[in-house]
Amino acid sequence: MATPLIIMGAGGRMGRTIATLAEEDNTYSLAALVDRADHLAQLHAGNGCLITDDLRAALAHCADAVIIDFTAPEVSLNTARQAAESGHAAVIGTTGLDEAQRAELAGLAQKTPLFWSSNMSVGINVLRKILPELTRALGDKYDIEMVELHHNRKKDSPSGTALTLGECLAEARGWNLPDVRCSARDGIIGERPKAQIGIQAIRGGDVVGVHTIYFMGPGERIEVTHQAHSRETFAQGALRAAAWLKGRAAGRLYGMQDIF
Repeated sequence: MATPLIIMGAGGRMGRTIATLAEEDNTYSLAALVDRADHLAQLHAGNGCLITDDLRAALAHCADAVIIDFTAPEVSLNTARQAAESGHAAVIGTTGLDEAQRAELAGLAQKTPLFWSSNMSVGINVLRKILPELTRALGDKYDIEMVELHHNRKKDSPSGTALTLGECLAEARGWNLPDVRCSARDGIIGERPKAQIGIQAIRGGDVVGVHTIYFMGPGERIEVTHQAHSRETFAQGALRAAAWLKGRAAGRLYGMQDIF
């Protein structure tokens, strides 16, 4: 049976991509497209799909739909709150959430099935498993730096993916990322501390997303790069997560590692 979906921010770049892929795959059906009132005129869908600016109306329209939300932190939190009230499952791919917002998501996940990931690509989530092993194997003589490149309309910096990868790198060294992260260098700053992970952001053009991790040691350098060539990579991951989440029990905040 097809998984019915409610797409939040359906007029945005990710929302449009997710809706298009869902319409092309009979594994899914579009129950509702939700966006701001001034965006509704550009939304189109097949029969039975509600187009609205009211999430509550969409939730009432389809009791067993899974919500997919790639919008903004406060919008996504409101989506999660309404999902917890109605009992709907929700997949959230929004980045830029702070610690308090992530903690609230985890609390809401006690009431309804919630899934959150800063990056839905298979490759990035495989890197989350591999990078700590590489970090430990190389040892502390290797400095770790990261550069992330995204399009000029991205609002958060560093990217949520960069921070997620940074967290797994820091944990492999026994560090807490906020204590060792350096995202700006200017002027006479002195020698680089050993307990540091640099994460620098570059913005420009229409780049979907590139993350390069550098391990720089005595006499050699290792570079690990992930390039996302299309937003379909993340959209397919979100759809996969929605099908996986349907029917799961509440109790904790799920992520891509749970699917694997």
